[in-house]
Amino acid sequence: MEENVDIKQTLASLEKKQQKQKNIKKAIKLISLVAFLFSLILATWVFWIEPDQLTIKKTEIQLSKWHKEHNGLKVALLTDLHVGSPHITLEKLEFLVAETNKETPDLVVILGDLVITGIKGGTFIEPEPIAQRLKNLQAPLGIVAVLGNHDWWYNGERVRQALEKEGVRVLENDAIKLTRNDKSFWVGGLAEPWTRKPDIKATLEKIDENPILMLTHNPDIFPQIPETVSLTLAGHTHGGQVKLPLFGRPIVPSAFGERYAVGHVIENGRHLFVGSGVGTSILPVRFCVPPEVVILRINQG
Repeated sequence: MEENVDIKQTLASLEKKQQKQKNIKKAIKLISLVAFLFSLILATWVFWIEPDQLTIKKTEIQLSKWHKEHNGLKVALLTDLHVGSPHITLEKLEFLVAETNKETPDLVVILGDLVITGIKGGTFIEPEPIAQRLKNLQAPLGIVAVLGNHDWWYNGERVRQALEKEGVRVLENDAIKLTRNDKSFWVGGLAEPWTRKPDIKATLEKIDENPILMLTHNPDIFPQIPETVSLTLAGHTHGGQVKLPLFGRPIVPSAFGERYAVGHVIENGRHLFVGSGVGTSILPVRFCVPPEVVILRINQG
């Protein structure tokens, strides 16, 4: 009788162990399935959904070196279009132009890298059809551009000629005077530092008064910009393309890391704004850094 009881207890114990193993296997399968689905959803978002978005980011900046006659000036900032990269077709560029025009900017600035070079999954598009779409941007003070490293790695002169043929003013260590409400301000544009030779001094020597908006593709030159410049506008970084919660931006193409990655930066009274751009470079991914057109409203303050 006792033997029968022992056998029953042993069998019951074995059944419990087997059931426990089955439950563990089920839990592992469930966790694996959830992890797979999460990875699939994350990959879909990172590679397809977010890079295909377009946000209009509206920001107000107050500058001490600014005329009250220019208060409310709206500047549309377009940078790193990388037309031909995944999700950035000529049709998408037409949509971007239309969305920008809805914001009725006073001035449009293009901060370089219109074309692509060596971007995975991209299809190269020549600068001429890109410029033909950009000419439809509407702003009473016009469209002013500087070129980026990808433009020069391809053929900077050809990109410049394509833009200027369509009425876009391209600056390289040069400046132009603009007038709003019978009061003037200047827009300077510096040469791209990776491929050309920016000359801040020569550019400022062409300017005889404040306020000054300085355009540069790469924000790494900002520490060299003097206090006389009201606001420096830059691109190039793409905002790192990826921003991880708690960990920040793993890769930013800047000697200063995340210091000039994106947005409004103030250092010693000097102002910089960096746009995160529209297209992608190297890998066609974006996470928590959506493609954007920035509309800056500038006031005295």
